[in-house]
Amino acid sequence: MTKFPSGIPSLASQIHSMGLGFGMYSSAGKYTCAQYAGSLGMEKQDAQTFAYWGVDYLKYDNCYNEGQEGTALISYNRYKAMSDALNATGRPILYSMCQWGQDNPWDWAQTIANSWRMSGDIYDSFDRPDARCPCTTYECSLQGFHCSVMNILNKAAPILNKGQPGAWNDLDALEVGNSGMTDDEYKTHFSMWALARSPLIMGTDITTMTPSTLSIYSNAAIIAINQDPLGLPVTRVWQTPSPPRNASTDTATYTAGETSFWTGQLNGGDYVIAFLNGGPMSTMMSASMQNIFIDLVTTGSNAPVPQLMQTWDVYDLWANRMSDGSANAIIIGNATLPTNVTSMANSTSAMPFQTYNATVMSYADGVAANDTALLGVKITTIGPMGTVSAVVPRHGVAVYRLRSQGGAGMRKRDEL
Repeated sequence: MTKFPSGIPSLASQIHSMGLGFGMYSSAGKYTCAQYAGSLGMEKQDAQTFAYWGVDYLKYDNCYNEGQEGTALISYNRYKAMSDALNATGRPILYSMCQWGQDNPWDWAQTIANSWRMSGDIYDSFDRPDARCPCTTYECSLQGFHCSVMNILNKAAPILNKGQPGAWNDLDALEVGNSGMTDDEYKTHFSMWALARSPLIMGTDITTMTPSTLSIYSNAAIIAINQDPLGLPVTRVWQTPSPPRNASTDTATYTAGETSFWTGQLNGGDYVIAFLNGGPMSTMMSASMQNIFIDLVTTGSNAPVPQLMQTWDVYDLWANRMSDGSANAIIIGNATLPTNVTSMANSTSAMPFQTYNATVMSYADGVAANDTALLGVKITTIGPMGTVSAVVPRHGVAVYRLRSQGGAGMRKRDEL
């Protein structure tokens, strides 16, 4: 009663009145990770309590599971018990499994959960290795914790295709704003989590958020990729190894060093591509049309791939990033979003047009309406059989939306 003198239902009502959802935490074990009472064996009672309280989201952890792990079926049954209990309440509660990738949940969780953690816990580092996160592949018997952004992303790459609308790989909460990474590293972190279709869960204290942090979290063009209704995660097409370390290039104590190219199909025929530079210095990166449309080129049939012969507009999804001045105006309360306005593209408000109000119009409808806050800035075109290139900063990312013009001209190369 000292923590919540008005009771949990009253707290939930206050949260709902602000247009927010109410999240709850428990564990599929005797205790939670903080050694409070868990829900193992009490699923029906706890689910009914959560529904009565007005819970909208349940993160369901894996601590103190009393040995109920080791095979897919054992873990499936343990987490299905809470899934069935939540469904029986009649209240829609998003069910987020947090079993750290144990027993390969990407193979069986789609029918019982809305998301599943595919790795050990993240921490605020771009690529620093840590003994407490011993694995570098998704096949791991001890996922551990203190896993870096690059560690998790590289483990996730082979299994991203296991996600589907309503059931997603969860790469863990976002560390953006927690001061352990550079601005470019946070942009990479946010972008790749979005393109992987991971839930985007803010893991920082919003009461102390800086303008640069808000401008990353508010990038509607990146969020629109995450919320694309087709629901296809990106595919890593290629990955180059780390270059040899030497005094001229070794500017960081820790660096995975690799570069990689990612591509994915979006609703309506658009595509999204990303160049990721994990190396210690800025790098020119390039991809061909065959790289971009790899899944169409490698179908095993002799059918033509019309996308290769089309001209594509290229939109930079970070070019419209909110300025620090605009973000600071929001933080200190000197900016107001007009009612029933989706974005500031055609508004006379002092707010930056990069902001987007998804409560007025969905991201999918906004993209269909060509809202500039969601499309980014058109920077060039790629001709048929062309190549796209970009200079990507150390530990940085370049993310582009591609939209077809349907042309048939021949151009060998376009550089950004």
